[in-house]
Amino acid sequence: MDFKGKVALVTGGANGLGRATAARLIEGGAQVVLADIENDAGEAAASELGAKFIRTDTTVPEDNQAAVDLAVSEFGRLDLAFLNAGISTGCGLAEHFDLEKYRRAMGVNIDGVVFGVNAVLPAMRESGGGSIVATASLAGLAPVPFDPIYAANKAAVVALARSMGPILSEEGIQINALCPGYAETRIIKDFRDGLTEGGIPIIPVEDVVDGAVELFASDLNGEAFFVQAGMEPQVFRFRGVPGPR
Repeated sequence: MDFKGKVALVTGGANGLGRATAARLIEGGAQVVLADIENDAGEAAASELGAKFIRTDTTVPEDNQAAVDLAVSEFGRLDLAFLNAGISTGCGLAEHFDLEKYRRAMGVNIDGVVFGVNAVLPAMRESGGGSIVATASLAGLAPVPFDPIYAANKAAVVALARSMGPILSEEGIQINALCPGYAETRIIKDFRDGLTEGGIPIIPVEDVVDGAVELFASDLNGEAFFVQAGMEPQVFRFRGVPGPR
């Protein structure tokens, strides 16, 4: 897809889905800033891909703003934002609850998206529009009994995108939630064997990247766009909620 003349910010860009999506955007002609808390991996990825890198803790509003500022100072604008940084929770509820892990997951998976949106919007307005893709998950669309906190995190990302889409469309800005199933990334490393033993297919990262770049190239807004094994990436159709009248 053609992204010539576009400038993109990718959080969680040092590895996995973020790095692979950054590579695809660069192949399409975009200039990219990688933002990640992993400094060495981020520097290496940026060097290999021909991108700029900035160490970024997405749970810190100032770090998100610094990443946007770098994109604008280096390339003069910001058109695309892939708010992709995310982690597994590592805790459950009741006797398995861990407050520190809970706060960390909430910070990365929800705050990181909210702070990212707040940081990129002024720059996109200056550029005359833009497109935001936030990585959610199928866990944001369906129950996940073994990790309800992660599901709650990702459902919040879906709700944010769905709620902001109609508002931002008036300014020529799109926001959509990308909802992949179990993809070949580090986030499944602790239970990957269980998935394969249970016959659950693991989605190649490139298939999820296809969904991300399709969103960037589309005119969709406020949608949850899922990627599942054996299916074409597509918009998830919510059932209508009963109205007050």
